[in-house]
Amino acid sequence: MDAHPAWVIGSGAFIGLALGATGGGGSLLAIPLLVYVLGVKVQSAAAISLVVVAVSALLGVYQRRESGAVKVKAALIFSATGAVGAWGGAYGHRFVREETVLILFSLLMIVAAWQMWRQSGHRQERSSAESCAEQFPRSCWIKVSLIGAAVGLLTGFFGVGGGFVIVPALALVLGFPMRMAVSTSLLIIALVAVGGLVGHLQTGQIDWPLAGLLLLGSTVGMTGGSWIVQRVTPATLTKSFVAVAIGVAIVIFIHNGMKLFGGNV
Repeated sequence: MDAHPAWVIGSGAFIGLALGATGGGGSLLAIPLLVYVLGVKVQSAAAISLVVVAVSALLGVYQRRESGAVKVKAALIFSATGAVGAWGGAYGHRFVREETVLILFSLLMIVAAWQMWRQSGHRQERSSAESCAEQFPRSCWIKVSLIGAAVGLLTGFFGVGGGFVIVPALALVLGFPMRMAVSTSLLIIALVAVGGLVGHLQTGQIDWPLAGLLLLGSTVGMTGGSWIVQRVTPATLTKSFVAVAIGVAIVIFIHNGMKLFGGNV
């Protein structure tokens, strides 16, 4: 670990603050912080990000364990194909130039931020199509498996939790009420992240001291994020995060586009 511990803990706190205040979308900031603030290589950053995402999501599941909002059956099926997709994404990551990965990641950030902005302006009501949330017929198995595999690929390749895809998929495609979709997505995020982590461990090592300090900072940050959630409207929080995410994405895109196409930076 080359970065100063204070910078690592501070970066973890910022990630945790975003996670606690806005949900799974906060994991999008992990890669830029690891690469540009802490100087971690992209593949290592993706693996470390998955550790932080998995542990943070499990903490969220634990906090909601008695609410009844976490649908374990759907989460396990989603995660089964998601873990396979995440392993494949992590394995394929090593065949792509770092600049290309970061350019693709910046585009992913913009798409995710746009989706979060759209959702922030709409109050999600309880869906009437709750069959996949409550009864889970055979048709739901196919939907959940396919969506899980797609989310897994994103998770493994980029080292992000995928909550910005999982929550809309559960709510809009599978008919989960929003509160149930958010809670169930945390368990899915944690399990799928483990699949991506296994793929990364097959091709390299993780700086565990660095990951540990990030988790320490993330835990503190999540507490602060939870405190903020109670005092600021969700729409304001989401739009503030979106503004930061888009700004970071633009910088990443320009910087790596210049490097990839011959610019001197």
